[in-house]
Amino acid sequence: MNYLGLDKEKIALTVDELNILLADYHLYYQKLRNFHWNVIGKNFFDLHEKFEEMYDDAKLKIDEIAERVLTLRFQPTSNLSDYLKMSNLEESISELTDYDMIEQLINDHGVLLSQMRKVVKAADAAGDEGTIDLIGAYIRELEKTSWMLDAWKMKTTETHKAIPAE
Repeated sequence: MNYLGLDKEKIALTVDELNILLADYHLYYQKLRNFHWNVIGKNFFDLHEKFEEMYDDAKLKIDEIAERVLTLRFQPTSNLSDYLKMSNLEESISELTDYDMIEQLINDHGVLLSQMRKVVKAADAAGDEGTIDLIGAYIRELEKTSWMLDAWKMKTTETHKAIPAE
């Protein structure tokens, strides 16, 4: 891997973690499509549009993750059967309430964030700042989306309590 100046043996663990993240994002993408198609109720218009925005974003990230693996001179995993075996996420049924869809996505975000942190840890050990930068931005974006979804599901009678500074 001369053109990047990275040690191929050290970067192999990063690639393994990136391929798991790639599998996770494929299941996440399909779940968003499922929810986009099957959301019903008074929140239909807002969530139908939001899920489309989210799956469009996931589709871009899928491509960027695969291209990062290729940049590192490895091959990205590319079979659905492999994704199902590798992913930390589960498929979802279609018959969920809008609230349950949001709950499931927030839970999936926690799983995705955990996998992203594994990628960053492996990349850091390999001196791979490019992967750290890419995934760091994903972490920031997904944390914000998680906050927004969590705010959506809160009852308007709930209040925010200030967290004291230490």
